[in-house]
Amino acid sequence: MALKDFLPQMYRCSSCANCKFIPFDKVQSARFSENCPSICYFSFHSYAARGRYQLAKALVEERLEFTDNIVDVIHNCTSCGACDVACKVCRYNLDVLDHNLELKAYAVEKGHAYPRQKEMIGSLKSEQTMIPGMKKKDRAGWADGLKAKDLSKEKAEVAFFAGCKYSYDPELQKIARADLELLLKCGVDAGLLGAADNCCAGRAYQMGFFDDFRDRAEKNIRAFEAAGVKTIVTPCSDCYHAFKRLYAKLGMDIKVMHFVEYLESLINDGRIKFTKQLPMTVTYHDPCHLGRLGEPYIPWEGKDKKILNQVLVYEPRKPRYNGAYGIYDAPRNILRSIPGLRLAEMERIREYSWCCGAGGGISETNPDFSSWTAGERITEALSTGAEAIVTACPWCESNLRSSQAEDGRKLPVFDIAELVLKAL
Repeated sequence: MALKDFLPQMYRCSSCANCKFIPFDKVQSARFSENCPSICYFSFHSYAARGRYQLAKALVEERLEFTDNIVDVIHNCTSCGACDVACKVCRYNLDVLDHNLELKAYAVEKGHAYPRQKEMIGSLKSEQTMIPGMKKKDRAGWADGLKAKDLSKEKAEVAFFAGCKYSYDPELQKIARADLELLLKCGVDAGLLGAADNCCAGRAYQMGFFDDFRDRAEKNIRAFEAAGVKTIVTPCSDCYHAFKRLYAKLGMDIKVMHFVEYLESLINDGRIKFTKQLPMTVTYHDPCHLGRLGEPYIPWEGKDKKILNQVLVYEPRKPRYNGAYGIYDAPRNILRSIPGLRLAEMERIREYSWCCGAGGGISETNPDFSSWTAGERITEALSTGAEAIVTACPWCESNLRSSQAEDGRKLPVFDIAELVLKAL
């Protein structure tokens, strides 16, 4: 859809302000009742979903021209989808996140992108990663010495896809390596794409660079199909969302699983058995792209009409992505299966989880905003009495680890696989 195609939604929004908060029946305290990092940080209405509808309407109707402030409003969105999920609690005829992303794409099309964003896209084109400074030739170094199949030469049931952050971040590489080692030790027929292993480009989509995303995605889809894999397993939530939702829209028909889903199945099958106690209390952070944005894509071709020119309906019924069917139980089941471990939940969890602040390229384009957002999550995690925060996304891990709570306190951050390995 083009931005002008969202005009009916721009007029349809009723300014209820639900996009700024978690659903009221989920609120446990005023302190942790908000859901949108952007409006909380900038404290100006245009940064909320309703404000962006109004801004877009003025741009489309040519009542407003781009300025530096307007560009800031458009691009300082983590694309976390919290506004979209909150909206769908009471509305079925607005697609807030799709609109916000299309607004970013409109700005990019008109030439209004940050220099840092252009640098990231340049890196995607030249080195097939959106982490500037990293080289394609170094991408597979994390897996040196592992006896995984090379899918360019032989077939395997499973393609293990580490993603850019796990591949290049020295602190996270050992996690990707441990994940793959665990699969191989459990007898999983797994392999790597080798030279065809490139960025999923999901973050390009989150930033509004739709054409660059599509170009990279189509190449990756051809690589997966050529490898003949039946299942893609990735420990990266951004990659998971890209493959599960965005690639599916482009026609990819390959089963996609996050590593925690596969890990849970190995535990349930008895192929992973815990032998050690981990006497500690942890809290779990739901990554946006694994949780509320982790629902599978459902194709829909239909039309909308109004009953008595009033009530909007879709024929056939349109899928409603309200976040409820993301990946929530698998990571929690894994944590609860570890001997001695206690899970203490935060107030904002599952589809109403607070974003870590790394999405939408914000960790690169506005690190202060990104760090503040992560600090808010650390503050919430500390309120549970937990000794550590656990998650299942390298971008969340990195952002949370580098941030601190509003009172200056820090909290250890673990990948869920790290705790599993400690208990084996």
